[in-house]
Amino acid sequence: MTRIIMSGCNGYMGRVVTDIVAADEDARIVAGIDLEDKGDKDYPVFTNIADCGVEADVVIDFSAPGALDSLLAYCTEKQVAAVFCTTGYTQEQMEQIRAAGAKTAVMKSANMSLGINMLLKLVQEAAKLLAPAGFDMEIVEKHHNRKVDAPSGTALALADSLNEALDNQYEYIYDRSGRRQSRDKKEIGISAVRGGNIVGEHEVIFAGFDEVIEFRHTAYSRGVFAKGAVQAAKYLTGKPAGIYDMADVISL
Repeated sequence: MTRIIMSGCNGYMGRVVTDIVAADEDARIVAGIDLEDKGDKDYPVFTNIADCGVEADVVIDFSAPGALDSLLAYCTEKQVAAVFCTTGYTQEQMEQIRAAGAKTAVMKSANMSLGINMLLKLVQEAAKLLAPAGFDMEIVEKHHNRKVDAPSGTALALADSLNEALDNQYEYIYDRSGRRQSRDKKEIGISAVRGGNIVGEHEVIFAGFDEVIEFRHTAYSRGVFAKGAVQAAKYLTGKPAGIYDMADVISL
């Protein structure tokens, strides 16, 4: 039985994770963390994780980047694993997460869905074949109008996968409005669309001469991310200190 602390339990994703875990015989949420206790949970809610004295195996975080310091302090001190699903971290915060892996099991994935993590592998193979053949690579991501970070963490992860497959020779271009020049061969364009209630759509385009190949993933519900987070939490339970990724989970 995996005992979970749900950070951001009052948010949309926190509520979805709560519902998924309630139907899972192998997991249980033992405490929640949020700015206020709304009194509608079957588990105790704390406004500060430092005040949480409930025994747990792993923290699932769907809150905000500002909560990172307190979560890392708690997890490293208590030797509790952590699944960080929040987006919008700074580079410095990403370094903090990686450093925490020396003390406890940590997973940070740009996207928790099974489909996206399979797509990360597929586009690498495509890039190795198509980029040397002269195909240009572009990424277009679409999200709801409340998403504040752009491009999405998933779009950047896709770009990193492409670039890694090509010995990191490519530059990321986010805006061409001020570039009065033709496209450079060693660039990956990344475009962000914000509107309506789009859950998440990511498209990787390989554009060649007289042919175009597209890889696309569409999330119709944020439940796919919650399911992945719970799967990751169960995977991390009992694991030694280190940095893990969803690729470890789906390789089972």
